[in-house]
Amino acid sequence: MLLHNYIYRIRCIVRDKQTLFWTLLFPILLATLFNMAFSNLSSAELFSEIKIGIVDNDEYRKSTDFIKAIEAVSGSNKNELFTVTYSTKEEANKLLEDNKIEGYIYFDSGIKLIVQESGINQTIIKGFLDDFGQTTSTLVTIIAQNPTAAHKGLIDSISYRIDYLKEVAVGKSDPDTIVNYFYSLIAMACLFGGFWGLKEVTALQANLSSQGARINMAPTHKLKVFFASMLAATTVQLAEILVLLGYLTLVLKINFGNQLGYIILTCVIGTITGVTFGTFIASVITKGEGLKIALLIVFTNTMSFLSGMMYDKMKYIISTKFPILGYINPASLITDSFYSLYYYNTHSQFFMDIALLCVLSAGFSICTYLVLRRQKYASL
Repeated sequence: MLLHNYIYRIRCIVRDKQTLFWTLLFPILLATLFNMAFSNLSSAELFSEIKIGIVDNDEYRKSTDFIKAIEAVSGSNKNELFTVTYSTKEEANKLLEDNKIEGYIYFDSGIKLIVQESGINQTIIKGFLDDFGQTTSTLVTIIAQNPTAAHKGLIDSISYRIDYLKEVAVGKSDPDTIVNYFYSLIAMACLFGGFWGLKEVTALQANLSSQGARINMAPTHKLKVFFASMLAATTVQLAEILVLLGYLTLVLKINFGNQLGYIILTCVIGTITGVTFGTFIASVITKGEGLKIALLIVFTNTMSFLSGMMYDKMKYIISTKFPILGYINPASLITDSFYSLYYYNTHSQFFMDIALLCVLSAGFSICTYLVLRRQKYASL
């Protein structure tokens, strides 16, 4: 009997085209839009060599120290900072007007920098020239006071610079706020399983649907029918989440890490949480189905917003100002589960998030059970 009800409810669920759109096609469409909006953000932050010009005159050729310095940060050097074009002053002005270079350097009783506008690249060029000027001035001052310093490795010691800071990764992957949007999207899709849970509970309530009246008159125990309905709703929603996950990883190339088992576990627990949340809303709200759906949409969108789907800084604000919200928000817990698999070397954060999701699911389920088992109807 349980298997029969389970198969029957799956057939009923997949015929609901409207809810299928919102639980499957809408997240896929939203993921596509996210990918179009965010695809160039990371590449836009990458540094590219700055194109500059140098006026090749007699004074420049005599400045051997500057020539060595510019060669050290340009050409085929691994620390390439500039792409240099050598020209006359007239050609350099033309290149600058045509925006083919960010600025040009020429020597006329000292080093001159000509730029057409201010910006980060122009600031970098000026910073390089200022550093060269300060270093040269320091050398001249030291040698003037101690002429023998030049023969004791002074030049080499100044040109050789040591970086005492070492970059150490705190996780196995580089931090990436972009992936958090997609993780939040999956969290929202999991919570959309609440639509199925809500509809299944509504179908059991005799005062809200004719189907519920028939179920309450049938000899089959209502809770057995409810269990079969929840199992069917979870199955369909989990299949939709896996389709969405496959689209994100195989088509959009979103990085979820290589821990497939834990990723599937997160999808399963997240789906159960979403479905049971829908049953909870449907059971505690006694009004019509329209109000229940409206409240479910409001709660789902609010929780998705607090998990960082619309504003990536929101998770930081919640964790610093209202940390308790991060522990009771299913969307945040699902998002954190995916991100902990992507970023952290350990699973402590992941298992804590999964445990909290299980507690929430159990709480929603118990509340639903207590409400449904007490529902009695004077007449049908």
